[in-house]
Formats: sequence, structure tokens, C-alpha cells
Amino acid sequence: MCPCLQAENKKIEAYLKTRCGGHIRAAYGCSLGGSFVGLLVARQKACDNGRCKIYNLDFPDVIALRQQLLPAGEREQNIPCNLKDPAWFNKIDASGGAVFFASGVFYYFLTEQVKALVQAMADAFPGSMLVFDAANRTAVKMIAKTWLRTAKIKDVGAYFAVSDAKSELSSWDSRLQVSSRGYMLGYNDLKDPSVSGFFRFLAKVGDGGMKMQIVKIGF
Repeated sequence: MCPCLQAENKKIEAYLKTRCGGHIRAAYGCSLGGSFVGLLVARQKACDNGRCKIYNLDFPDVIALRQQLLPAGEREQNIPCNLKDPAWFNKIDASGGAVFFASGVFYYFLTEQVKALVQAMADAFPGSMLVFDAANRTAVKMIAKTWLRTAKIKDVGAYFAVSDAKSELSSWDSRLQVSSRGYMLGYNDLKDPSVSGFFRFLAKVGDGGMKMQIVKIGF
């Protein structure tokens, strides 16, 4: 691991201990930014039993940078690819089952692209599961406001958004087992005195008004 990332992780952990009672109440990240989330979780041994194979997928230029900053570990492989191209399926060993995490990714996919990917994964990885974050149309419009303007894309409504994952996504394929929880309130009731009122307000707006959620799809 790059020494600079180790140093940053220590700073983040120190902040969590002094300001948040040592608890991560919500974590969000994508591409290289998501690596900090992954490192924090990994240090708690939460997702690794010592035998897991870990694959990191991203565009070639991002993977090239990742190789410099976060060289692949002993059981880790960085795979340059376009997630929408199923060619990467052949590089994944899912013989013992697999859990796929997509953090901060599908907001930038068209709904039909997400549907096609999910259906293709159901074909290729039976018995596995996909976990990702999602939100409703209002939230997606807010997320997309800047980059859509830059790309001169006007059809925001075509981008993936969901309010009730189980009812909206189950119809995509009879093999899908869909469930979801609120992004923040679905995992913590936030009644701890150390949680500020402002954070509780943000959690209610995010989980309530914007339907921010963690979606799990079993194949």
C-alpha cells in the first residue's frame, strides 16, 4: 500500500475515533475515492476471510493510476475494462460465489444499460449477488446537474433512478431477488447522543425525500 494512503487512512481513523466515537455511520466512494472506504473496511477485517479474491474494475486510465497508488495485493487483481462490456466476466473466478459492489457508479448509467448489465450478470454469475447505491429521480438530477451540463446531455430522465427497488427492479428478470435499505437510516437509527441534529436531518432528507438506498440483488 502506498505510504501516503496509509497516512491518510490513519488520519481518517483518528478523526472517526475523536469525532464519531470510532464508528462509520455511512460511507460513500467511487473509483479511487472509494478505495479509502475499502481500506477502512478492510482494516476491520469485515469483508475478507483470508481466502477472498478481490477484483477492482475501472476504465484503463483509472486502473493505470490505481496501479501506481494502490498496487494490487496478493489476492487482488486490477482489471481495466468498460463495465458495460461483458468481456470482463471471463476474468472473474466466481466458482465459490461472488459479491459485486458498485459504489457511486450507476447514477451515470442509462436505465436500460443497468438492466442489461444485471440480466447479463444473472446469466454469468448464478448464485452471486450485486450490491450498489441508488436514489430517486430528484437525487439523480441533483447529482447529474454539473456533468450533464458539461456533456450537453438534456435527457436526465433516461438515467438510472429508483424509489422502490424491490417493486421496480424485480420485474426486470424472474431470477432476481431484490431488497434494499435506506442509505443511512436503514442501518443506524442515529439516536446516539454523539450524532448531531444536522446529521439526522441530512439522513432523513437523503433516505426519505431522495430515497437514497443500498440495493442488493441476488442472482
